[in-house]
Amino acid sequence: MQPQHYAEKIWDYHHMNHTLENVDCIIVLGSHDTRVAERGAEIFLKGLAPLIVFSGYLGAFTQDAWERAEAEIFAEIAVNMGVPKDKILIENKSTNTGENVIFSKSILAEAGIFPKKVIAVQKPYMERRTYATFKNFWPELEVLVTSPLLSFWDYPNETISMDAVIHIMVGDLQRIMEYPQKGYQISQEVPDDIYDAYQKLVKMGYTGHLIK
Repeated sequence: MQPQHYAEKIWDYHHMNHTLENVDCIIVLGSHDTRVAERGAEIFLKGLAPLIVFSGYLGAFTQDAWERAEAEIFAEIAVNMGVPKDKILIENKSTNTGENVIFSKSILAEAGIFPKKVIAVQKPYMERRTYATFKNFWPELEVLVTSPLLSFWDYPNETISMDAVIHIMVGDLQRIMEYPQKGYQISQEVPDDIYDAYQKLVKMGYTGHLIK
């Protein structure tokens, strides 16, 4: 069986399949994938929230490639798409998903905003991890998670290959299984067929994003 067969199963598992609705604000989590910024702006421009937060400094995939914070680059993309600057908050200190949540909550509170429901925007293969992280660090918040509307086969592009996506997805699934014990996420059920796909991909050598 080709690795893509198992990887597509994991891709589907990572999706939360939430139905979006009106919320108090949108929180866009930074990364190397600027399509996440575009998705956040698109949701804002549909009128689903009165405010959008861009969160992220530099992370593992951007620290050697970008000279400005992910949040600042993402916000610029949103402004170019028509999002008003006065409807944007920028959180440019966080370097991981937990900090995205904690620091976004803090910057909103500093602005006198205490949301009850948000839309979180992330890469497709990080939807479930994002949900589990929000519910761990901000448990009272209702969070809907979305991502760029791309299939597993359409997601890779000139900046991220199919192989790279598989390595990262395998690592993210490992984190879903291990991070609850570290206090980083709430626990998520991993069905047997998903765990089996994970084990097969690890045996095939897709270990580049695993934590040791």
